[in-house]
Amino acid sequence: MAAILPYEYKYLRAKKKFPHVWCPGCGIGIVMGSIIRAVDSLGWNKNDVMLVSGIGCTSRMPVYLDFNTLHTMHGRALAFATGVKLANPELRVIAVMGDGDALAIGGNHIIHAARRNIDITSIIVNNFNYGMTGGQHSPTTPVNAITSTSPHGMIEPDFDTCALLSAAGASFVARATVYHVVEMDGLIRQALEKKGFSVVEALSPCPTNFGRANRLGDAVKMMEGLRDNSVTAVKAAGMTPEELAGKIVRGVLSEREAPEYTELYRGLCARVQGARAEVAP
Repeated sequence: MAAILPYEYKYLRAKKKFPHVWCPGCGIGIVMGSIIRAVDSLGWNKNDVMLVSGIGCTSRMPVYLDFNTLHTMHGRALAFATGVKLANPELRVIAVMGDGDALAIGGNHIIHAARRNIDITSIIVNNFNYGMTGGQHSPTTPVNAITSTSPHGMIEPDFDTCALLSAAGASFVARATVYHVVEMDGLIRQALEKKGFSVVEALSPCPTNFGRANRLGDAVKMMEGLRDNSVTAVKAAGMTPEELAGKIVRGVLSEREAPEYTELYRGLCARVQGARAEVAP
């Protein structure tokens, strides 16, 4: 009889794909751990989970996790995830993306996935640049930040990911940092439980590219920056705009109840099939 492994190893393809490719100090592995703990705390069978990604540092995650997985094209994770959810609504579908993957080439997909309110949990690891391909700027790169494609400072305004997707119609939107791990575990669990399109933006250091280019120090200093420059949504509600300037607001930022797309789609199919049956000779 095989020995029972610790619960973490139950969800990892440990004999196939390790060591991983992430740089020392990268926070993506911390996010992966939070996903594992959230799924395990819900008691879900891992064979009922589908993890979908596009291309990028974060999108390497399905290689390591022993769920049903799809490692797809750049920016197209949600297009594939939508197809999976429509084909088998009983699957627990999670899409993991980086900020470039989700909001640049994948920006159209994520807006409309939120608008449709399809039952997918979207985990966006935001490290403010394209980490895998050399540190180019992304839609979340802060103004004045240095990247390989903005060597004299970023002049474009950055997206507020959570505000964008809340406005687009997502049922659940939250922000976490990889420093506040227990908090992130809980937010991801809430997102997984929520019916409809749910989003967790997880802020993560990229010491190799973004941190080095902007002289933010090593990974420890960047983690301390997430700690010192963030406040909870509860605390932020009592702060003035001046006090909030430059602060990261963590926690649940919006939540609503709305019709879910796959349920509406199945209802539409039933109505159409019923109408056809009535007029059939």
